[in-house]
Amino acid sequence: MKKLYVTRHGLTEFNASECVCGASDISLTPEGLQQAEEMAKKAYAFGDIERIIASPMLRARQTAQAVSNRLSLPVETDNRLREWNYGSFEGKSRLTDGFKEAKQEFGCKMPDGGESVFQLVYRTYSLLEELKTCPKNTILVCHGGVARVIDSYFHDMTIDRFMHFFLGNCEIKIYEIGDTSEL
Repeated sequence: MKKLYVTRHGLTEFNASECVCGASDISLTPEGLQQAEEMAKKAYAFGDIERIIASPMLRARQTAQAVSNRLSLPVETDNRLREWNYGSFEGKSRLTDGFKEAKQEFGCKMPDGGESVFQLVYRTYSLLEELKTCPKNTILVCHGGVARVIDSYFHDMTIDRFMHFFLGNCEIKIYEIGDTSEL
């Protein structure tokens, strides 16, 4: 069975200040760059990663580059790994009135040009379906919202579990692609 490794980008200023960061294309902090280097060492130690696919967003590409440097593999980018577009909540505190509630309205788009959960799921699941036919163990370098959706692909999730799922900066989760189990 093939393995799918999933990691979230390193720390950004928005992460550090608990601000909503979706469509903003920002870079990693020095701490985030260090997290990426440490995660790349872990990825190397697995010894079986054959492909790197990253979100085209700067923070994910910077993180993926650390893995690329360590594994001597090219970084492919895929727009389907972009973070959830949070619309007018972008750049605001995660405690902003209405943000938590808006995230739970799966069929409703985030205000002012944002995406719905269903839109995020559609694009993320389409990539996962394609990866079922890829013969290589792959690492996806993405974002917190995308990682939550990926976990929902492999596990049934109540709304409560979906809302409370969290993948830390440069944390790695491992799945077996082709069935619904996590290693």
